[in-house]
Parts: sequence; structure tokens; C-alpha cells
Amino acid sequence: MTDLRIRAATPEDLDAVLAFWKVAAEGTSISDDRAGVERLVARDPEALILAERHGELAGTVIAGFDGWRCHLYRLAVHPDNRRQGIATALLAAAEERFVRLGGRRADAMVLTRNESAHRAWDAAGYGPEEQWRRWVKPLAG
Repeated sequence: MTDLRIRAATPEDLDAVLAFWKVAAEGTSISDDRAGVERLVARDPEALILAERHGELAGTVIAGFDGWRCHLYRLAVHPDNRRQGIATALLAAAEERFVRLGGRRADAMVLTRNESAHRAWDAAGYGPEEQWRRWVKPLAG
């Protein structure tokens, strides 16, 4: 896919990313606002990875690394661009980043009800670990 460009997001991309997630991402997050994404990009400028096709945003993934664990969030591809290798390219970029930073294993946040995502993650070599549960406590109202 020679027309695909993978790059880190910049502060100038954030409004477009937030609008994109409303169309392409499944579910919402408490951090899906300008301030939350600004903090992410300011703290770790390479964490939010974008895929562009013909100058248009086609996909995203957040590849967060805290120095110990590698976490993947917001893998999203525009519905018009799915099943064209964009998610694969984004995950490859995220995994390369993790390896470069010394990461040993990546985990992904995947909604239980998102069956199409389950197939995509499985095809990429990821699998659920049923012995773990996510425990959550909102810190902001």
C-alpha cells in the first residue's frame, strides 16, 4: 500500500483525530476530549500514530509505553478504508515503537461486544487473557 503514510500525530492533528474517532472508533473514552489528547501528545509525542491515505486520516492507534508495559488503545480505521491493511500497518508501527523502547509484550483494550475487532486482533496475533479483568475507577467527574 504505497499511498499510505504512517506518522506520529502533532498538536495540529488533534481536532481531526477527535472527529475521526466519532466516526471510526467503537465506544468512547473519558479522555476523548481535546485536553486529554493534548496531554497524551505533550507527554509522549510518538504515542498517537496516524495513518493517512491521499492526505486524509484513515486510521489511528495509541501506542502507550510507561517504561514497563506496552498498551494499545484506539486502533480505529475509517469504515470506508477497512480490510485494506491499514490496521496491520498501524500495529506494525506500534510494535516497532515498543521494541525500540525495550517493550516485551503488548496488550490491547478491546471491547467485549466488538466482534469484528476480536477477529482483527486475533489475525494480528493477539489473544484474550481471560484470567485478567480490567478494574476501573474514574478520577474525574
